[in-house]
Amino acid sequence: MSLKLYNTLTKQKEEFKPLQGNEVRIYTCGPTVYSFAHIGNFRAYVFMDTLRRVLKENGYTLKHVMNITDVGHLESDADEGEDKMEKAARKENKNPYEIAAYYTEIFFRDMGRLHIERPEIIAKATDHISDMLEFVKTLVKNGYAYETSKAIYFDISKLDKYPVLSNRNLDDQIAGARVDVDPEKRNPYDFAVWIKAPENHIMKWESPWGLSYPGWHLECSAMGRKYLGDEFDIHTGGVDHIPTHHENEIAQSKGCTGHIPAKRWMHVEFLQVDGGKMSKSLGNTYTLDQLQEKGIEPLAYKMFCYTAHYRTKLNFTFEGALSTQKALNRLREGYLTHLQNDEKVEETEIKEYKQRFLDAVNDDLNMPLAMGVVWEVVRNNKKSKQFADLLLEFDKILGLDLENSKKYLEEQEKVELPEEIKELVEQRKIARENKNWAESDRIRDLLKEKGYTVKDTKEGQIIEK
Repeated sequence: MSLKLYNTLTKQKEEFKPLQGNEVRIYTCGPTVYSFAHIGNFRAYVFMDTLRRVLKENGYTLKHVMNITDVGHLESDADEGEDKMEKAARKENKNPYEIAAYYTEIFFRDMGRLHIERPEIIAKATDHISDMLEFVKTLVKNGYAYETSKAIYFDISKLDKYPVLSNRNLDDQIAGARVDVDPEKRNPYDFAVWIKAPENHIMKWESPWGLSYPGWHLECSAMGRKYLGDEFDIHTGGVDHIPTHHENEIAQSKGCTGHIPAKRWMHVEFLQVDGGKMSKSLGNTYTLDQLQEKGIEPLAYKMFCYTAHYRTKLNFTFEGALSTQKALNRLREGYLTHLQNDEKVEETEIKEYKQRFLDAVNDDLNMPLAMGVVWEVVRNNKKSKQFADLLLEFDKILGLDLENSKKYLEEQEKVELPEEIKELVEQRKIARENKNWAESDRIRDLLKEKGYTVKDTKEGQIIEK
């Protein structure tokens, strides 16, 4: 079947055809690099990776941009509160640029651990201030933006329709205010595209409006336009981006270019934890390192994401993730069993599996259905290198590094810790978080008595026997 992808803009699945030739131009909302990315964040990037791989499997070439937000994303999704970068810098006693550099490095390290393909273009917000300024100047020139004593605001009254993605009533729409309530605003739902910096604000640049900094929504619009043009094929992000960030991206792009920037908007649903919302205040925003401490590989988490369609909520539990880790190991063992045998398989059977797998991923990236085909191949009574080769073909989309299955299984055997040791390691972790250094040292010495050495790194504890 032809490739069909859901479009949030039209609320339906549509057959996919690029706007220009064989090249697919994509923009993905990347991370705000003020802290460690958590598994909820990475569900969006696993989805991004699947989309890339399926597009390439269908013969398309990609020009894919992902931004790095290293300035100005305020604390709430409504763009209110303190700049996340500056708040993190103050907390860690560093400057915002040091914070951004460190967490950007960690983010791409984790992307690598998940075998997520890196987009062709990585665009840091702070590298594109001039592009953003030109964008704002155009908005002002076109009559879509106006100045107050606090900021340059986008005037939503100039649009024929707002919002367009969420179809919510304007009274329910969260305004992307970006700054405190400004009595000079023409409309309470106007949002800031450029903000005049308070004296104590570190990240600020010269502009026609004095020392100032960009609005979060503006960043994506300006960088998308720079690399992909006024109109491109696909814009991706999380469902949390729909009501404010992406609505405002569309609004300001229409004001600047006259166009909705992307033909197709694709959004991945939330990752829940234990049936509820993932929240830092609840202490359930787990990182890949924290999963690894529980015996769950990053690739097992990636495979866990395949248990639900990207447009449905996915409920994370440690029990479910551990079950997926065992399933991943069974998949690896199944691949190796096929690899080591040479029973003859009819080509028609191979072709049938291939077609069913391709039909599944081409139906709006239906990974649960695709994994069903994978397991049929693994469990086939015939054991054949032909099936091993087929699994490697599937892995071009799965991105589970099946080719190195033997290495992963051997490494697990080496590092598998007894439950008693795992419990002590967890207790020491808690002690260190509570700055109970005496207890931390006591547990370290106890582990040493039991034959285990603990190394403390930026990424956490490393246990060696």
